[in-house]
Formats: sequence, C-alpha cells, structure tokens
Amino acid sequence: MLIAKPFTNLTCIVLTLFCLGCKHRNIVKHDGEKDLISFKPVFGISYTEIARRSENGLSFNHFGYQLEPEWKMRFVSNDSTCIYSPTKKQFINFPLTRGYDSIFNTARTWLKVKTMTKDSIIIELLKAYADSVDTRGAKVYMVFYADKYINNVLHGDLSKCKSPSKKDSVYIQWLTDAANKNVNKAFAARQPVELKSKSPHVTFSKRHTEPTMLNNFDTSYDYMNPEFDITIDKAYSNFYYSFSMFIDPAGQIHYGKPLTAFSEKSYEENYIHLSTAVMNSYLKYYLNFIPGKTLGIVHTSEIAVHVTGNRGV
Repeated sequence: MLIAKPFTNLTCIVLTLFCLGCKHRNIVKHDGEKDLISFKPVFGISYTEIARRSENGLSFNHFGYQLEPEWKMRFVSNDSTCIYSPTKKQFINFPLTRGYDSIFNTARTWLKVKTMTKDSIIIELLKAYADSVDTRGAKVYMVFYADKYINNVLHGDLSKCKSPSKKDSVYIQWLTDAANKNVNKAFAARQPVELKSKSPHVTFSKRHTEPTMLNNFDTSYDYMNPEFDITIDKAYSNFYYSFSMFIDPAGQIHYGKPLTAFSEKSYEENYIHLSTAVMNSYLKYYLNFIPGKTLGIVHTSEIAVHVTGNRGV
C-alpha cells in the first residue's frame, strides 16, 4: 500500500478557499496518523456537502466531467453512517469500516478525513484497485458543512458555495475554443445535445441511467456519454448502425466512429461508408440537433446513436 503525503498548510488554504463567499469556521487539522479515527465528537450531526473540487480548485476536468456536491450524511457511530438517498428520498444506514491514517469506508467508497469539526468536515476521495487502496488519494475533496451551521451562519443560502467558480468558467471557455477548432477535442456538455424530429417517420428516445445504490446514485453517464435510439420508418431498407457523432455549435453533425467490433478491415470500411450515408441523409435532413453547452457556453460535444431502419411494406 502506498504511503500518503503529509497534509500541508498550503492544501488547507486551498480547501478553505473552495467556496467564494463562504467562510469556513473552526476548521482544524485532524491528526489520525497513529490511531483509528473516531467520529464520536460528531455523532448525530447532519452534514451537507457544499463543494467538491480537485486539488487545482476546479470542479471540471478536461473530459467535461463535473464534480458535484451530492452527499448528505451523519455519523451514527464508529461503525455506521446514515447517507441520504435522492431516489428513495430518505436516509439509508451503511456500515462503516475504519482504517489507519484517518481512512474509512462507507457506501462502497474509500475516504480519508482531512479536517473534522462540529461545523465542517473535509474529506478526500481515495482510489480503490481490487483489494488495495491508494492512500495517496484522488486529489478530489468533499467539503461538508453541518446543517446547523448552514442555517444559523449562512441562513440556509448555499447558492454561492455550490455554484461553479469563475475559474471553472475560464477553463470551460478554454476547452471550448479548442473543441470548436478541432472536433476531436470535443468534451462532454453538462447540458447535453438535444434532438428534435422534423418527420413523423423518424422517432428517437434517449437512454437514461437509473440512480441506484450500486452506482452511488451517480447519473453522470447521461451527460458524459449521451446515447440515442433512433428509428426510421419507411427507410430504403432494413438496417441497424451504431456510431458516434460530433455536434458543433451550429448544430452541424460530423461522423465520429463506429461503435461495433469488426473481424476484418473491409467490413469496417463498408460499415463506415453505409452509416455515414445514413447520417448524411436521414439524420441530417429529418432531425434537428441542438448543440450542448456547459455553464451557458455552447461547444462541440459527442453523442452516440443507434439507428434502426425499417423498410416497411
């Protein structure tokens, strides 16, 4: 197992500046280097995650994935937590396993406490590989405020804390400029591409991820990898093609790549030729593509389509 780097004062400063307009109070370093961490001082206190940031202070990465504050939790005991389920709209009990160096596991997630008080907690996400955990951390930090602190000090207003920062906006604009010049540098749109049909013979549906405990209620796949099932009735023949497309800021479509495996190169070339023809005919003329955007900035992004053609009678 890899040894964690010391938690420096610089990191403390970065974490406390995550939320512009939000003041941290009474945040002190937790020293759990030798003993198992104890949550006894904060038993029963309800915390709400108000920010999630990477070490550089950004909430987005170059793929367009957004780190979002989602958790609500309280420590019931040193071997149990209560975490809110947005699907069931209730708190669910999870077992808690403690490790050395302030590391613990709950809700199938490995975490490391950085600071802990009755007002706030900062927790770092850890990466797990099979039966081992990288204690160096993922350099992604979850910032929690106690609900009592939120109500009494912030008067229940978390808008500034949870909003993306100016630094995020500058970064997204930089990614956008690159993607709009080269579609191969496209990144996921937080508000994904939308489709509108111009013909009753062309219908579509978007695939959705169901939030469950198995995926920690994470539905980010819906915007990171948007997928559409498209059906074309009265087509020239029966066919089925799966491929990706880039949608630029003007709503123009560009062929990406086939989403199937091929045993021979000739099969792949023929597949690309035929599916490109379907895109440039049916999809181009019978569907409108509304480009995706992130933080209000329209940019090139990629979607997957699964197109079925029904020749009919």
